[in-house]
Amino acid sequence: MVLRHWTDDAHAEATGQHHREDPVLPGGGGPSGNARLTAWTGAVLLVLFLVELVTLLNLDSLLSWHIVVGVLLVPPALLKTASTGWRILGYYTGRRPYRQAGPPPMLLRLLGPLVVATTLAVLGSGLALIALGPTASRAASLTVLGYAVSTLTIHKATFVLWMVVTGLHTLARLVPAWRILRAGRVPGGRSRSVLLIGTLVMAGIAAAVLLGPASPWLTTTDLHHGHHRPVPGVPAN
Repeated sequence: MVLRHWTDDAHAEATGQHHREDPVLPGGGGPSGNARLTAWTGAVLLVLFLVELVTLLNLDSLLSWHIVVGVLLVPPALLKTASTGWRILGYYTGRRPYRQAGPPPMLLRLLGPLVVATTLAVLGSGLALIALGPTASRAASLTVLGYAVSTLTIHKATFVLWMVVTGLHTLARLVPAWRILRAGRVPGGRSRSVLLIGTLVMAGIAAAVLLGPASPWLTTTDLHHGHHRPVPGVPAN
């Protein structure tokens, strides 16, 4: 009975039948401004994640793009985690505007930590692959139930988990986010724009800096079997 109630609440919000009214406050906009920042950051992440998925169709030729987009994802993902965390903190510490806005449906509250954890896990393991290089990344780093597990295995496993929970989260938040993005102006728009643009600039700098250390992967385009084939235009190490 409780699960049915949770499911109905999540469905109503996901389809736009019910939506929360976020109070608008002077200055930064309060809960409404926070929702706007989260929605815009989520839109950027959605585009980047879709591009990242496209690179998986042919890693042999798109590996450099896979690495660059993967690094680009990190700063916006951290920003979205921070903006969501700020809203959660405001609600559970009893701040009146956030209590007035109310929490998301229970199923989305349970799904949210999984989205954050898997996102940070897949991006963190991806950065670890760059730091370790192809050889060390394929070496066993721990043993689970008698099976040797490498950093590359962890990255693949967390990616599958991320894809499932993020897909569910995206389906549930697409309509509400679109409604937020289409709403009228909210105080603090300039500050939010500067923050988001600054985050993207940082992401671009990080991608440019880490592409060099990631170069050993560009001569190892077969991630499943470890066959080394030089990529045209990229000098082999």
